[in-house]
This record gives sequence, structure tokens and C-alpha cells, in this order.
Amino acid sequence: MDQRISLITLGVGDMDGIAAFYEALGWQRVETPDGVIAFDLIGQTLGLYPLEKLAEDIGMPVGALGRGASTFSYNVRTKEEVAPLLSRAEAAGGTILKPAGDVFWGGYIGYFADPEGTIWEVAHNPFSPLGADGAFRWNGY
Repeated sequence: MDQRISLITLGVGDMDGIAAFYEALGWQRVETPDGVIAFDLIGQTLGLYPLEKLAEDIGMPVGALGRGASTFSYNVRTKEEVAPLLSRAEAAGGTILKPAGDVFWGGYIGYFADPEGTIWEVAHNPFSPLGADGAFRWNGY
């Protein structure tokens, strides 16, 4: 098995509303079959899928899916990019969970939640500079 994530799927209740949120961040949809909304990322895809259908695909009741303790991180090239991205997320309907600020390990981060509660970190990690195409590696390129 290769070390990669190909597709991140979010089970969502309001497909159009959540899609509009990500579009307000500047992301563009790609064509997909009915029932799926997808945004190609660098090296993977974020898919939005109705929560009930996701539970049905997995073979579990919706209530058993729970909420995982996880975040998705969007890394930027400079610390000055963090706060404006948080503001953009808030303007699109997200909730700021932690404003931009310095962290103990030397980075600069903030957190927001999309309208259905998916948590995103916006981070500048000076020890992991992004590749020319925006790709991230733990120790940089």
C-alpha cells in the first residue's frame, strides 16, 4: 500500500450549503456522478456525500458514525497568509475556533469549522516549506 490518501469524503447533511462554503473559499468543483460533489486538491480529492448515503455505504446507522477527533490542515507559505484565510472562512459561513497565533513549536496557526463542524487548521510551518505546486511534506521539499 502506498503512503497516500486519495480521497477524503465528508458525510454532510446540506450538500448545497457545504459545497457553497468551499466554493466561497475559492475552490472549484469537478464533474462527478449524481450524488457526489468533488473538489480536486493537490494530490487528492475532497468529496462531499450525503451523510445518510455514506452510512448506508458503510453499513452502519448514521448515529453510529459519530464525530471523529480529527482535523484537516491547509498549510500556507507565510504566516501572513493565515489570518486572511481564517477571515475568508468566516465570511463564507464558517466559525473561527482559534484565531491565528504563534504556537509552541515555532509555527503560526488558527482553526475554523465549516458550517457542519468539520475542523480545519490553517498553518504556516517554517520547518516544512511547501513544494512549488503547494504540496506538503513533513520536513519540506
